[in-house]
Amino acid sequence: MWTLHGIYFINDKIHLNGLSREESFHLQEQALLPFIGDKKIQIVTLNQHQLNSHYTILHALLHDLKKQRVSLDCLVYYCPCVLEDFTRSYPARWLILKSYFHHLLPVQPSGQEKAAGF
Repeated sequence: MWTLHGIYFINDKIHLNGLSREESFHLQEQALLPFIGDKKIQIVTLNQHQLNSHYTILHALLHDLKKQRVSLDCLVYYCPCVLEDFTRSYPARWLILKSYFHHLLPVQPSGQEKAAGF
């Protein structure tokens, strides 16, 4: 069986469905971890000084991807709205970041969650 190598992103600054930041973080984590396990995605650590197995800052992820010069199978995230602020504010960086991945895998389809202010 084929093993996918990937990174997962949790937005720790977003409020989903009116939840607090902490609750929104846990909502994302509780959806992402089983998905990663079910799809047998091996999480890659790009930076030996990373404190967590996930990224919360897309700028840091882009920096580490550039530094390692690696291409990965997938970027796993909760839903498109958790990326929205970054993709809108930094469209060129988003294009570069997503070029390092063969697949972008949202766990929840678009429109399922509502995001509110950062």
